[in-house]
Amino acid sequence: MSQSEEEWRAVLSPEQFRVLREKGTEPPFTGEYDKHTESGVYCCAGCNAPLYKSDTKFKSGCGWPAFFDAIPGAIERHEDLSFGRTRIEIVCKACGGHLGHVFKGEGFPTPTDERHCVNSVSLKFQDGDNKL
Repeated sequence: MSQSEEEWRAVLSPEQFRVLREKGTEPPFTGEYDKHTESGVYCCAGCNAPLYKSDTKFKSGCGWPAFFDAIPGAIERHEDLSFGRTRIEIVCKACGGHLGHVFKGEGFPTPTDERHCVNSVSLKFQDGDNKL
């Protein structure tokens, strides 16, 4: 999905644009989905592609929604060298929108030992079961 910056600005809120298109971060503990526990699917706020099932979401206490795995093929990982250290950035595979970062080996009792730390503003929740 290739859109110009003007097209993205027309469909995203200023905060969504800042995070999804400019790789921003929302303040911790402020996002709509940090403590969200409903059953359903979290989709990209930019293009509506399904990204995460609610049964992969867990409480990490980090201040952002945390997932231990994405829907297969939904995200891409990129090396992020900002802030003087190496991190793994995650983006929506369909539109390239910035979602957040993946952290490994933190010891959470999850099947993958990964924490996908995702900005709420990058997501749009769809109610219902976890079937796609």
